[in-house]
Order: sequence, then structure tokens, then C-alpha cells
Amino acid sequence: MNLALWIAAGLLATVALVGGISKTFVPKEKLAGTPGGEWTEDAGVGFVRTLGVLELLAAVGLILPAVVGIAPVLVPVTAVCWVLLMIGAMITHGRLGQVRFVLLNLVYLALAAFIASGRLGPESFI
Repeated sequence: MNLALWIAAGLLATVALVGGISKTFVPKEKLAGTPGGEWTEDAGVGFVRTLGVLELLAAVGLILPAVVGIAPVLVPVTAVCWVLLMIGAMITHGRLGQVRFVLLNLVYLALAAFIASGRLGPESFI
């Protein structure tokens, strides 16, 4: 189970890193033109960048605390925060009728829930 949790955390951290980089560094107008990026048309630049920074922090928080052994409880806390972020993403994409992205966010939510439950339960770092 520990290996599965590490793989899930690695996959989710990769998703968070890619999403964070794009939201932080790609111009909002360019994001709006990509599939699934239509939500940025009604969002402010600051909001999009803030989400990007939060995703970058999530990428770090899913891996680094456990690797260095400093505050490893941050791994499941980050996973719970990711669950909340994905609920918001699912609502946003659902309002736009983007069922494909709602389902994709549901997969990310499930990965985060798996990490949170595993790291708070049987494979806890604490």
C-alpha cells in the first residue's frame, strides 16, 4: 500500500506541477484558448495566478515533507486541500458543461482522497 500511495502522490504532484506552471506563467488569454481553459475568461489574472501558485505548493506538499521527514503530516493535509480544490474545479467545469473535465477532476479528487486516507490511516508517516 505504501508503494501505491507514493505512486499516487507522484502522479498527483505531476498534475499539480503542470497545472501550476501553466496557471502561473502562461498568459490568461492563452489559457482561455485551450480546451478546458474557458473558465479563465471570467476570472481575474490575480485569481488564476493564485490558483497556479496553490497548485505549485500542492506539488511540493505532496512529496517533499515525506521525503525530507520534516512535518510529514503535511502530505495528507495537502491531499485534503486538493480534494477541496477539485470540488471547486468540478463545479466550475460543470457550470460550463464540460463533462470531460468534471470527470478528469473526479479522478484527481479520488487520487487525493486515496492519499489522504492512506497517509492519515494505515500508512501514516506520524
